[in-house]
Amino acid sequence: MLPDEKRQVYMDHAATTPVDPAVVNAMLPAFNQFWGNPSSLYEQGRAANSLMETAREQVAGVLNCRPAEIIFNSGGTEGDNLALKGVALQAKLKGQGNHIITSAFEHHAILHAAEYLEQFGIETTYLPVNRDGLVDPEEVRRAIRPGQTALVSIMYANNEIATIQPLAEISKITREHGIVFHSDAVQAAGNLSLDVQALGVDLLSLSAHKFYGPKGVGVFYVRTGMEKRILWQQQGGSQEKKRRAGTENVPYIAGTAKALTMAEANRAEYVEHTRNLRDRLLQGIQERIAGVILNGTYAPDKRLANNINLSFEGIQEEGILQALDLQGIAASNGSACNVGAIEPSHVIKAIGGGSELAMGTLRLTLGKSTTEADVEYVLERLPRVVERMRALSELTV
Repeated sequence: MLPDEKRQVYMDHAATTPVDPAVVNAMLPAFNQFWGNPSSLYEQGRAANSLMETAREQVAGVLNCRPAEIIFNSGGTEGDNLALKGVALQAKLKGQGNHIITSAFEHHAILHAAEYLEQFGIETTYLPVNRDGLVDPEEVRRAIRPGQTALVSIMYANNEIATIQPLAEISKITREHGIVFHSDAVQAAGNLSLDVQALGVDLLSLSAHKFYGPKGVGVFYVRTGMEKRILWQQQGGSQEKKRRAGTENVPYIAGTAKALTMAEANRAEYVEHTRNLRDRLLQGIQERIAGVILNGTYAPDKRLANNINLSFEGIQEEGILQALDLQGIAASNGSACNVGAIEPSHVIKAIGGGSELAMGTLRLTLGKSTTEADVEYVLERLPRVVERMRALSELTV
């Protein structure tokens, strides 16, 4: 490659993934062959319903649950909102509590839903995380208010710094107290086991576009018996066993099932591939750039294999993502900040990061199409970008 030649490198798989061609092929019959309304009783409807129920069985196989415990929806945000609002409001109506527990660095689908519930008198305890970004199960135990706590919601793996939470340990505590346990597992599919029996969760949210499926479709798992503890939020028809009204998106459901089964079948290979490239990338960055901070733990059993989240000291100006984009590198800062904000993300705050690291935080997430050449290209271009950004920051001091 010539010195100034630019290639396109996608390093933001935590944000979304491209739809796998095999998934597209799995969706096509539902568009042009099995196109009927799955609630209809005639042949075209029965055919569409059969395709959808086959997909439900496939998803249940990956989660190690019953097909009837699977609800298809629009994605992780809807699932997270339903978990918090549905459980908290049902408990409130039945006089069974007005308190929920989550962590300080959940996805905003959880945090904003908790804020919304305040107007209904629902109180939320936000658990801290340590410097590595991990929740202490004993903090969960201490936060429980007997007779008042209706729900605990802890994400499986963080969307910014990729730390993996001890769900199985937490679930033992919630079961002791008869509390519903939900997990936002959006980042976990294809990276970690989704066996809900081993995890011990009662509710779980997934988004298909995080594991090479289509956008706008997801999975919500509800353990048998938990449906009575949810105030269902979408009224209308009797779809999804009267738990989510609205005609199901059969093509996207078929794509979700194909994507999830492929992700699970190839999980070991995917993890090895991304971890090897991730380690090479991190080592190269640390060798080439001084003043680099790795956000979150690096313990292999407590961090997703495809994620690096770094803060670069001495960068006080915005623009690192734009500068990388000009080099053909798509990345993220992993922050929920609006453009022009100077505060670090709530995740970086939660692990003790200050505003001085806000502008210099970068998330690089790899996928199955990432190559060694992609890694080498980033290692060639990123040091130049950081050097220019630091020089720019010095000029504005």
